[in-house]
Amino acid sequence: MYNPKSMEAEEFISHEEILDTLDYAEKNKHNRELIDSILEKARLKNGLTHREASVLLACDLEDKNQEIYKLAEQIKKDFYGNRIVLFAPLYLSNYCVNGCVYCPYHFKNKHIPRKKLTQEEIRNEVIALQDMGHKRIAIETGEDPVNNPIEYVLESIKTIYSVKHKNGSIRRVNVNIAATTVENYKKLHDIGIGTYILFQETYNKESYETLHPTGPKHNYKWHTEAMDRAMAGGIDDVSLGVLFGLESYRYEFAGLLMHAEHLEAVHGVGPHAISVPRIKKADDINPEDFDNGIDDDIFAKIVACIRIAVPYTGMIISTRETEECRKRLLHLGVSQISGGSKTSVGGYFNPMPEDENSAQFDVSDRRPLDDVIKWLMQMGYIPSFCTACYRSGRTGDRFMEICKQQQIHNFCQPNAILTLKEYLEDYASPETKEIGYKLIDKELQSLVDGKVKTTVEEDLVKIETGTRDLRF
Repeated sequence: MYNPKSMEAEEFISHEEILDTLDYAEKNKHNRELIDSILEKARLKNGLTHREASVLLACDLEDKNQEIYKLAEQIKKDFYGNRIVLFAPLYLSNYCVNGCVYCPYHFKNKHIPRKKLTQEEIRNEVIALQDMGHKRIAIETGEDPVNNPIEYVLESIKTIYSVKHKNGSIRRVNVNIAATTVENYKKLHDIGIGTYILFQETYNKESYETLHPTGPKHNYKWHTEAMDRAMAGGIDDVSLGVLFGLESYRYEFAGLLMHAEHLEAVHGVGPHAISVPRIKKADDINPEDFDNGIDDDIFAKIVACIRIAVPYTGMIISTRETEECRKRLLHLGVSQISGGSKTSVGGYFNPMPEDENSAQFDVSDRRPLDDVIKWLMQMGYIPSFCTACYRSGRTGDRFMEICKQQQIHNFCQPNAILTLKEYLEDYASPETKEIGYKLIDKELQSLVDGKVKTTVEEDLVKIETGTRDLRF
């Protein structure tokens, strides 16, 4: 029986409930009366159940799909405005003891170069990222209790936060490491991480165990209940995701939303963000070996339906996807993207030819960060490097309360402008600066509250004169 309040993985991710949901969605995909009622509920911007959202995903009525896309775009604007948060991944180690068949880090891959960064190498990577303009990173490691113990991760986080180079600093370290214990999650919380990230890969238990034949990740229950342990350890910002292409996308979509419902029901806080990666080519990995791949149109529909179903959550798209694909998804719900990313260990400071062979996946959008910033601004978006919510303790239920009331923009919009100004002053090319200054002038005019506008203008002057000490 489906029970979102249960702490047991196979209850809050009920296989039978997912199958019933998919059957219900298939039978009602042309039911205009039902679809209209679901869309009417969605317009209240309080979200949808996994079953309601699954009906929208299955719908193939062109006029209704256009309504879905239009509504997703409106909800994205109402909750997140025109801000796009920037981040970069930082791979610390690709040593791994798991046998995941879709990942080149799997234990049996003996020809991939294995590497683990020293603390000095981490400093160099951080400096390279700071020289690009990054303020927010997500650290990644394989699962290996000998080479990548929790002590190594904690020491690495301390190192990352300690590096102050020119005007640069990493202000938020998000962490994507394997499922671990409550005790270890508490250590991560106490050291000051931002969001804990863990992709489920697939919610289908049978497929999960087949795709993870060996290693600790084989344990479906341990992996799926990781977010509950993270929250028990004090981490209140968690990020979900599946790897689309491993299993039926409709199955994964329902499971993903059921997981979000579970977190909301048990902890009072849904996912801070949801990532939507698709399986990509990498060393020893051929996406064509997996028969559940999705095209760009289905991908766009998934993003739109997630945005409607979970309006408060951030949505993340990485450089796995092309520029064209990312542009489309930005309109439909994505609020965070990576830029200038390297998915190999040691790929930023002094990349070597062999580093490409150690990448976790092929990068499709290889543009430098400055080009990504310029591209976003040319489309009318404000690139944001803000980490003020995290730094001021506005996380978990405190963030969600403001976000669900559609008031988070009162904090984020001024801060996004300020952090964009920082980037323009410290890192931008002349062309990007010119575009950015014009965008900032336009955004200042749109801030209706004169007091807020005055405060932002005063801070912008302080950035230019170098007298503003607080950086977001």
